[in-house]
Amino acid sequence: MKYYLDITLLPDAEANLGFIWQKVFQQLHIALVDNKIGDNESAVALSIVNYGDKDFPLGNQLRLLANTEEVLQKLDVHRWLNRLSDYCHIKPIKLVPTNVLQYARFKRKPVKSIEKKAERRANHLDLPYDEVLAYLKKEGRSDECKLPFINVESQQTKKRLELRESAKFLIFIERELVDESTEGKFDCYGLSKTATVPWF
Repeated sequence: MKYYLDITLLPDAEANLGFIWQKVFQQLHIALVDNKIGDNESAVALSIVNYGDKDFPLGNQLRLLANTEEVLQKLDVHRWLNRLSDYCHIKPIKLVPTNVLQYARFKRKPVKSIEKKAERRANHLDLPYDEVLAYLKKEGRSDECKLPFINVESQQTKKRLELRESAKFLIFIERELVDESTEGKFDCYGLSKTATVPWF
């Protein structure tokens, strides 16, 4: 990844950071789907600049990266975030610094709710669901995932099932810092199980 652009989120009294993250991330996902280069594959990667921030776990800045300036220009982020222009500031495309010493892997972490675990275990062991759920809660297995997450809506699920109501779900994002760059594929959320982005 040789080029990047930063997007700073600007909360106010009417829209908190979580709400803005949700709206911006949703629009970026749609933009990446619209510009995909393969089945659920994007040429654009996502980096969360202030990941782990004590005030808000995702911080207030995200970065889009690509191998060429043309890819970011073609994405035309301004168009996709036009209706959110009061809540985000998009900086110009720049070259990634040459002195990067660390890399980050931002990946989606699948997290099953305790209810899903109880349901699967109850079916597997042929036990009553309520009994298994109570046991898991007593054992302290109900701890929620501590990773930062974004609430998104699946447009495909909504379309496929012809839903009139929301098809929302949570995307938990894990960051791993490494010393070497790794090639790989990015999905249409800009995340990857294997590929890294420059961390600066």
